[in-house]
Amino acid sequence: MPDKPKAPDTTGGVEAVERALRVLDSFEPGDAGLSLKEVADRSGVNKATILRLSVSLEKFGHITRDAEGLFHLGPSLWRLGSVFRQNLRMGPIVRPVLANLVNATGESASFYVQRGNSGVCLYRVNSPRLARDHVQEGEIIPLSMGSSGQVLDAYSIGQGKQATNIRKTGYYLSLGERDPDVAGLSVPVLGLEGELLGAVSLSGLRARFSETAVEGYRAAVLDAARQIRAEIGQI
Repeated sequence: MPDKPKAPDTTGGVEAVERALRVLDSFEPGDAGLSLKEVADRSGVNKATILRLSVSLEKFGHITRDAEGLFHLGPSLWRLGSVFRQNLRMGPIVRPVLANLVNATGESASFYVQRGNSGVCLYRVNSPRLARDHVQEGEIIPLSMGSSGQVLDAYSIGQGKQATNIRKTGYYLSLGERDPDVAGLSVPVLGLEGELLGAVSLSGLRARFSETAVEGYRAAVLDAARQIRAEIGQI
């Protein structure tokens, strides 16, 4: 079958590379291995193209195939992920701050970084409450909506009134943008020279983000961002 039609791309990307990335993106947590048909169905790339791409992906260790012909993500992706985290050198700093933020508020805390036109949840500490929003480390978010996405956008590539207001106030509150039942409040973490390092985000059920609660949450998240910035400056 032909590849699924997609909107015209005006970004100047390389089509073969984008197809290869769509193949890699077809894998989800818990997959024990995907058949050729499953990869094709999830990625929208036709089987013949997948087989051609898999030769190069296997060569560089991004994909492997077992004796039954099932596709698996390869060890090179684990290595790249490890390098990514190690280069940031932020895990030992950020995780304790997020844990303290969760203890202080009872809501879930995350640290997002901007990568291209998306955001990535690099670190996450979940609320102990049973009713909470669900986000996993490594999850990709759009920059166009949600508190963390809006903050990353405003301090990186964003323009216009929305981005200007966020930079002026130093935070963004999202009430039901990504999910009608979920709220989030995010604050940027800036480096010593004002560069964007990431965003600290507190999120939970919208019903718990009352006007009074938000005031306390905002102070706690701002303090968390200051802690991270101060400790990163000592690295």
